[in-house]
Amino acid sequence: MENKIDVRNLSISFHTGSGTVKAVRDISFSVEKGETLAIVGESGSGKSVTAKAILGILAKNSIVEGGEIIYDGQDLLKISEEEFNELRGHKISMIYQDPLSSLDPIMKIGKQMTEATIINGKVAKKHGKKNFTSKIAELNTAMKAAGTDSAKADKITSELTSVIENGSAKRVAFVQAREYAESALFSCEQLITAQKKADEKLIAEELSFLKERLELSVNENLFDADTVKNLIAKLPENVSEIEKSLEDILDKAQPDFYAYNTEANTETAKALKFQFEQNLPKKKAAVEALEKALPVFNKAELNQNECKTSANETKKLVLDAIDKLTVIKDSAAYTYGSTMDASIERYFKGVTKNPKELRRVEKETAKREKLLAKKGDAPEVIPAVLVDLEMTKGTMLRAVEEVIEKYSAEINNANVHDFDAEAVRLIEWLEEQAERMNSVVTKKYAYDKAIRIMEDVGIAEPRKRFEQYPFEFSGGMRQRIVIAIAIAANPDILICDEPTTALDVTIQAQILELINDLKAKRNLTVIFITHDLGVVANIADKVAVMYAGKIVEHGTVDDVFYAPAHPYTWALLSSMPDLDTEDRLESIPGTPPNMIYPPKGDAFAARNKYALAIDLEQEPPKFRISDTHWAATWLLHPKAPKVEMPQIIKDRIERMKEMDAKEGNA
Repeated sequence: MENKIDVRNLSISFHTGSGTVKAVRDISFSVEKGETLAIVGESGSGKSVTAKAILGILAKNSIVEGGEIIYDGQDLLKISEEEFNELRGHKISMIYQDPLSSLDPIMKIGKQMTEATIINGKVAKKHGKKNFTSKIAELNTAMKAAGTDSAKADKITSELTSVIENGSAKRVAFVQAREYAESALFSCEQLITAQKKADEKLIAEELSFLKERLELSVNENLFDADTVKNLIAKLPENVSEIEKSLEDILDKAQPDFYAYNTEANTETAKALKFQFEQNLPKKKAAVEALEKALPVFNKAELNQNECKTSANETKKLVLDAIDKLTVIKDSAAYTYGSTMDASIERYFKGVTKNPKELRRVEKETAKREKLLAKKGDAPEVIPAVLVDLEMTKGTMLRAVEEVIEKYSAEINNANVHDFDAEAVRLIEWLEEQAERMNSVVTKKYAYDKAIRIMEDVGIAEPRKRFEQYPFEFSGGMRQRIVIAIAIAANPDILICDEPTTALDVTIQAQILELINDLKAKRNLTVIFITHDLGVVANIADKVAVMYAGKIVEHGTVDDVFYAPAHPYTWALLSSMPDLDTEDRLESIPGTPPNMIYPPKGDAFAARNKYALAIDLEQEPPKFRISDTHWAATWLLHPKAPKVEMPQIIKDRIERMKEMDAKEGNA
């Protein structure tokens, strides 16, 4: 399964007047395409900071101390604001906790929805054209290099361009006509309702709208002009008949708009094979250089000149070995250069700054000791702002090792490459880019799309609601509008940051069900952030439990609910009510630590009644429980005393198993 996003060793702090807050501390996770990851923890655990880092909207006082966020072959921590603007809304969207603060209070809902659709349409068109033309040029060059006659290569790529551009234009026109037909179908339903109410004004409005949408749905592959003319002539009496005709037409399978000469696939596969074989020696050279570079980055203390020289040499070799025609980007190779540059700068900048910070801490400590001796009280010393040199060194080592592993695998499995399948994938990718390039989002089309999405997210009377302001909606309805705006551009990734916190329980359930339905319908990858573990039971595939800036437990939803292993996860589950709980719920004692002064050892130790002596001295590593489940707690160490999870959780697990068994037998 393809990983849609990889977060690796992410560490983020914030400068404040009181000191530097360590908000996120060396966390790593990945989310596969079509999967939902729930990140759960109390306020201040670092959940929302992680989400904002993915979207590139961290506060100005933030410091990204280390790590990477890999999406589509690029590190989101190292791209420009302009590049981020191409991703936000179009590829990665976010639903915020407070829907009212996400909406412009003086702009009508409809305007906010259509504005987002039109802007994203323009961005998609621009990048679709750029991607398509550059890849066709690369394919032409690769065909010639593979031995295809120059004139033949030009002819094939020219015909391929023509077939894809014409096919995509026809498909885009068909899709838009089909969507206008869907709007006409919706209008039929509205007209029937208006006729039942004998609302003459609404009847006139819907008749006008229906006629216009039927005319817009004329398309050689959907509706011919005469059919539409005959349908309009039957109005307003035979609305039900028109509705049935529309349903029958919309049920038909979509035609194939792309008719390729088999030569295009053959020559494309040949070009891919040649390029792959040409790159194998380059990959071998890159692996050899990277293996020689490993010791340079694995010393107790790194040498700046050695690191820069090795990085510059290996960057060029890694970049040259990338298969440019491959449409699924190799994140390890694509991000190697930016990772090494940023890490080397961070490491040696940190080294030069460390002495100054240590002198400042030493001076303030001496001052504090004098005040303590004199007055018996003194402010705490703000810890030094230091780059974690070991973490930064680890990032460099991992970057080198990942490319070695990736390229070595390709070298060793060179004989099992399916170039015919890769050729099909490349041509399908070109189709997608051409469809983006040919898509034209008019105001009328954006309006219809907004109405359909509003209906999809469960908003009644969408045309009426389209003309209203945010303050005229309830909290639940505002959240539905925010969801509608977030999915308008069909993003890859949807981040939900506490989307149900401000809503009552009944509305919460509706919003969760809506997000689940939209995920399945649109094949979304979802990152769901919440403080309530109970919320995620029916929505998540995987769960990451966060505390004090760290992920303390990670597993599938079944792992975390049926076999929780970390005391903090136990505490969250023990404080979570369900319909059958008869025992008194347990609260979590104390408060989360002040992350200006991160505690030594396990951050949860002070609140953990199961804490061991070592918890106060040393941070626990990740203990692997199964292939899908790990937890960072010393209780999982082989020499640790056996500690049973709380009885309230055992009872709940038994109830859940009984319910699952009943549902399985039903």
